[in-house]
Amino acid sequence: MEILLVTIFILGYLGIAFEHTFKIDKLIPALAMMAILWALIAVNHLEVFEIVSGQGKVAHHVEPVLLHHLGKTAEILFFLMGAMTIVEIIDYFDGFSTIKSFIKAKSKVKLLWLFTALAFVLSAVIDNLTATIVLITILQKIIKDKETRLWFAGLIVIAANAGGAWSPIGDVTTTMLWIANKVSADQLVVNVLIPSILCFVVPTLIASRMSVFKGEIEGEIAAVKEKSKYSAIMFYLGLGAILFVPVFKTVTHLPPYVGMMLSLAIVAAVAEYLSNFKFSVAGALQDDKTGHHSPIHKSLSKIEMPSLLFFLGILMAVAALESLGMLFDFAGILEKSVPMVGTESATRISDLVVVLLGVGSAVIDNVPLVAASIGMFDLPLNEPAWHFIAYAAGTGGSILIIGSAAGVVAMGMEKIDFFWYLKKIGGLAFLGFVAGAIGFIVLRGLIH
Repeated sequence: MEILLVTIFILGYLGIAFEHTFKIDKLIPALAMMAILWALIAVNHLEVFEIVSGQGKVAHHVEPVLLHHLGKTAEILFFLMGAMTIVEIIDYFDGFSTIKSFIKAKSKVKLLWLFTALAFVLSAVIDNLTATIVLITILQKIIKDKETRLWFAGLIVIAANAGGAWSPIGDVTTTMLWIANKVSADQLVVNVLIPSILCFVVPTLIASRMSVFKGEIEGEIAAVKEKSKYSAIMFYLGLGAILFVPVFKTVTHLPPYVGMMLSLAIVAAVAEYLSNFKFSVAGALQDDKTGHHSPIHKSLSKIEMPSLLFFLGILMAVAALESLGMLFDFAGILEKSVPMVGTESATRISDLVVVLLGVGSAVIDNVPLVAASIGMFDLPLNEPAWHFIAYAAGTGGSILIIGSAAGVVAMGMEKIDFFWYLKKIGGLAFLGFVAGAIGFIVLRGLIH
């Protein structure tokens, strides 16, 4: 039976990895794989376990274990849903037009550093996917030459993924590790910020010396045209509300999604007030147009439900294998078969394994890789290995255009060819990844 379950998981994984080839959204194999795996476990009355820290595998019935994993997955989904909605509310007021006021230089090199620095900082707050969308949208209004714009877009992807790796709210994988109590927000920043900076600075420094970034852009940079007089207010309020979440968790010790819901409530309340929306229960029941003028209703209708369903499917599918103890057993085999790189005091997971995980995230999605790591390794909070996994999984996807959500959205917005990116940008991304990994190992030795 275990062979059958693993086969189904591998087939589902292949469906996710080759979604562009099969022309099937990755949420479909993820949801199907999740449902089939849990159905087989229930029908065959297989013994399931919960991995308890310090105790190993503890046997339970199927329903409590399923409910436990659904609860953990729901924490991530509601957190992401809240963050996505806040971002959409900012966009409702055209808040991201505020960023364009910072862009005044015409030198290609200065613009390159400005865009990559903005991508690095913004992705740490509003996540790497949204940061990429915002900056490429601005890029399209500033740079008319297609080839030049592709280079900028490629470097933005690298910087956005690097920026998301050091923040607990910057990437889905770091959010997963944070919510699973594998890393704390402050220690993640301390251990991963410098490697992430190296990851984006090294490729940007090399690229800035290339001929494509010599000279100035053609034409004048258009003046900022804000659609709403509240653009700046909602932009800074939204970013501040998201940054408030780690503070809320630190003070209350409640799960992050609780703080995100509070932040969403505050941002939504201000948005409703500024839009002069007067909610009427009677009106809502009699006229559906009431919701049309509400920023919160409009924003909720625009969040990425396919992404949320994909996360539900893949996380619950990985949880199925974890509940059978298969990931826990595989971790034991891995630790014995792969030679250790790094001192025993620094990590109990080989650095080689983590680096391979990072490179692997360029080929297959980093979310299931990190989910599997969480299920495989029973390491304490803030073990350096978790920080290295956060870095590697977050930045390794930049090596290929399909290796990260930021890369995929850039590919769609600019019609970037897979092989063009591999030839022009992939090498730079790999050098940045290696530089950051070396930086992490050196920093780990100094700290620990």
